[in-house]
Amino acid sequence: MLLEALYHVPRDKWAYAYDSRTIHLRVRTKKNDVNSVVAMTGDKYDWKSTYFEITMDKAASDEMFDYWEAEVLPKYKRLSYAFRITAGTETTYMLDSGIYHYCPAPTGGYYEFPYIHEIDVITVPEWAQDAIFYQIIPERFANGDPSNDPEKTEPWGGQPKMDNFFGGDLKGVLDHLNDLADLGINAIYFTPLFKSPSNHKYDTVDYKQVDPHFGTNALLKEVVEACHAKGIRVMLDAVFNHCSEQFPPFQDVLKNGEKSKYKDWFHVNKFPARIENGIATYDTFGFYGNMPKFNTANPEVKQYLLDVAEYWIREIKLDGWRLDVANEVDHHFWRDFRTVVKAVNPEAYIVGEVWSDSLSWLSGDQFDSVMNYPFAEKVLEFFNGGMDGATFSNRMSSLLMRYPQQTNEVVFNMLCSHDTPRLLTRVGGDKRKQKLAVVFLFTYMGTPCIFYGDEVGITGDVDPDCRKCMIWEQNKQDRELYDFYKMMIHLRKKNKALREGRFRFLKADPGNPCIIYERANADIHFTVWMNNTGQKQTLSHPMVTTDWRDALSDEQVPPVNGVMNITLDAYGYRILYRKIAK
Repeated sequence: MLLEALYHVPRDKWAYAYDSRTIHLRVRTKKNDVNSVVAMTGDKYDWKSTYFEITMDKAASDEMFDYWEAEVLPKYKRLSYAFRITAGTETTYMLDSGIYHYCPAPTGGYYEFPYIHEIDVITVPEWAQDAIFYQIIPERFANGDPSNDPEKTEPWGGQPKMDNFFGGDLKGVLDHLNDLADLGINAIYFTPLFKSPSNHKYDTVDYKQVDPHFGTNALLKEVVEACHAKGIRVMLDAVFNHCSEQFPPFQDVLKNGEKSKYKDWFHVNKFPARIENGIATYDTFGFYGNMPKFNTANPEVKQYLLDVAEYWIREIKLDGWRLDVANEVDHHFWRDFRTVVKAVNPEAYIVGEVWSDSLSWLSGDQFDSVMNYPFAEKVLEFFNGGMDGATFSNRMSSLLMRYPQQTNEVVFNMLCSHDTPRLLTRVGGDKRKQKLAVVFLFTYMGTPCIFYGDEVGITGDVDPDCRKCMIWEQNKQDRELYDFYKMMIHLRKKNKALREGRFRFLKADPGNPCIIYERANADIHFTVWMNNTGQKQTLSHPMVTTDWRDALSDEQVPPVNGVMNITLDAYGYRILYRKIAK
């Protein structure tokens, strides 16, 4: 047994309260090195009568490690515990005080979870687990009111550029809510709506005014009310890392320099604030001089932005905020942001834009979720033939071990966005690969999001090409693809096991790009079979029960002699299910 690989700490993602009664424990061991891990648990004040052993499940594996997991329901909400780890004839005990080849007397030196305080439990909005998001760039979705078009608005459907306009607005969204309801989505994520000189609106001038080219504050309220009437939640984009150079306080800094009362609202490194040799003398988003960075530690700035966050939650009954460039804003700000937002709407869904491991924002005091770009990159690499099943399994399992389970259940999963090439473009224009990726999106843990137009076959390379106008003429849409998206949305909404059930790979072999995985809760068990090759393949896996049915056609699919054999076309898939007997 490789002792150096053993790892556990009594906090973070390794030991956490899942709810007010349940503690989840995780242990890491070297891959394929250990036969079993047993959690030895009890109450430190009465170990003898509360002692209980739990054999931990091997929940995931990556290239180097296995991860073991157990669910514990301590009788008195507190827990002392140690781990008994067995490899062949070798037995090791892992405690907070160290690693031993004998079992130290309880409970001195044991790990402790002192008490499950309900206020400390990481809580996320329950509705987010059931949500299917649809991301909309308002300027490119639909032009419902030509009277508010910007000057030099170009004809709908033209080639997007960094600085051109096509006239999309909130009236256009309102006009097409029935289309979105027909598709089946139940949540919308809008990119920024507030007053800004650009087409993308990530450079805000007025945080409390809807951009006049989109409509009015009253119209936004009408859109949200209409969405709510159809069971559709609404999440807006908050740009609190930076603003536009036209933002009035920054204009005051440009005008008055060190005498400006707003000089400490920004990170001005040298006055006057200006561009010198292509670099601003003040901190910016990236190196964009037109987007000065806020000093969010400044009490006046913090209060101004928190007032904005609270204003829209109250004013339009907003359901959530997506936070732009969230990782470049200080943690103190986000803790206060959560307090303010949740005080008004405890069920508000807070999603941060962080492109890498985000655990430090997901401990229950800042965000509920993050945009899961690592998910998109790994999924698309796999379905583009960049790795075999074993590698894909390792990498996806590693992602699941990044966060506590309640976070995994609502992490914001997407396959493309306004910041990446379009999905169909990313899979080389092969609609079969697009479908495989979408099946995985809708049958994996987390909250799925569709980028507007992917469901009708819109293509697009890197920004700005990915921000094309929505296609509304049905004869120009891929209606077969649309029906496929509609079918997958319906399947996920109909089955809680696809939204809350455990996820596990059943077959993912080295050198083989075909995979089988499962989702299951207490009521229903799904298996998903995928042929990620250009040739017909037959996939086989042992199945104990004979009551399997096709999830889409509901026809019976029995195994033969305890083995299920599924033949799939090139880049084909099949979804099976069985009801679990009570």
